[in-house]
Amino acid sequence: MHWLRAGVVSAFVALFLVAPLAEAASKKQELERYIRRFHEQGMFNGTVLVANESGILLKKGYGSANFEWKVPNTPDTKFRIGSITKSFTATVILQLVAEGKLQLDDPITQHLPDYRKDTGDRVTITHLLNHTSGIPSFTSAPEYRDNHRTPYSVAEFVKKSCSGDLEFEPGTKFAYNNSGYYLLGAIIEKLTGQTYAEAVQARILGPLGMKDSGYDVTATVLPKRASGYEPAPGGLVNADYIDMGQPYAAGSLYSTVEDLYRWDRAFYGDTLMPAALKQKMLTPGLQHYGFGWAIAPLKLHDDKTSIQGILHSGGINGFASILVRAPERKEVVILLDNTSRGSLQEIAGGVLSILHGIPPRPARRPIGTVMLEALDKGSSAKAIATYRTLKKTKASEYDFSESQLNTVGYQLLRVGRVADAIEVFKLNVEMFPTGANCYDSLGEAYAASGDKARAIENYRKSLELDPKNENAVKQLKQLEQPEASR
Repeated sequence: MHWLRAGVVSAFVALFLVAPLAEAASKKQELERYIRRFHEQGMFNGTVLVANESGILLKKGYGSANFEWKVPNTPDTKFRIGSITKSFTATVILQLVAEGKLQLDDPITQHLPDYRKDTGDRVTITHLLNHTSGIPSFTSAPEYRDNHRTPYSVAEFVKKSCSGDLEFEPGTKFAYNNSGYYLLGAIIEKLTGQTYAEAVQARILGPLGMKDSGYDVTATVLPKRASGYEPAPGGLVNADYIDMGQPYAAGSLYSTVEDLYRWDRAFYGDTLMPAALKQKMLTPGLQHYGFGWAIAPLKLHDDKTSIQGILHSGGINGFASILVRAPERKEVVILLDNTSRGSLQEIAGGVLSILHGIPPRPARRPIGTVMLEALDKGSSAKAIATYRTLKKTKASEYDFSESQLNTVGYQLLRVGRVADAIEVFKLNVEMFPTGANCYDSLGEAYAASGDKARAIENYRKSLELDPKNENAVKQLKQLEQPEASR
């Protein structure tokens, strides 16, 4: 009798041990199939890590880290992470607050005494952290594309590119701002006596054991670093060179999915900063942005279920990244891509949907890829005809979202096919007549062609649809200046 009871107990124990393992294995297979379809459709090339409160569910590489040599992506491949860097910068600043070396309401001139006082006295550390400073973002300047190869010292770049006239009164509006985070890096250097790279290494990467992360320097021979690529007519091309001193504290770090998992897990304790400061960091302000993180509900693929999310994405020449945290069940999705793919948020949403038992939307081939293939072989007229045919006959099989044509248009601008870019942007305006960004992009293409009147017309339309479009305000101000004063 006792033996029988022991056997029953053993059976129950085995059941409770095996069932979760079987469920985890099944979930892993479902996640693998889902992400593989995006890779097969040319929508993801990189590495992924998915985890929850039980640990890592999936950790895998897809495609090539280097296409010339067909070197495969693996979980320890190093990628440039772009603006995910901002969460590291914000953390160092809050550590300095905890040490009493600065206050969140300090004006930036208190720590950068050479900064222009007429604006700097009105901009606080908080304004820099949550993108409400009103300082123009250097990546929005028309000359940025021509200058992003040039090396500058921190002091030179602050003076040249991060000291413009305020676009609005600090604290009154949100405008995503790389200049603000560059300035935070300069402040970190002033207060620590270290370079930004040294401060991040000493305060975060070293203590957390993030041995495969750091400040990316192109000249350094860095083992297992992925090469960056961009889509273009004819297929992928090597990404444009960028001097990594320019993204600096706004976007210069590299990492791996494994190290970013360590970064995610560090936020469940108080080793990075005191709990009160961490709460302040993760409290959403304007446009759901806190300090170095966006904090917002994430809608899953049934279009009904929402979960609370903490996230940041990144994009830099040849690379795209996203880190999405869902703290309620300690879920995290980390995606690093070295082909500049813009579908990472869709993939992350599908992954979280799977974790919550919700069928994800199927992967659809990006119509932008089809357009680029057509543009490589012929005119914009033929590519647009292909778009219209597929839209009419196979709409469910392709991603026809607004961003698709926008991406194609900018790829055409990048290679100097301005007339073709205008035609593609005009198609996007036709397809999305209420899309403010469509008119903004068309305005930029007309400006590049020298057609000032049509550029003004489209920027005005963009501003009419989105009165918060600071870029349109800025471009109109420049375009409408009398020639003699320009």
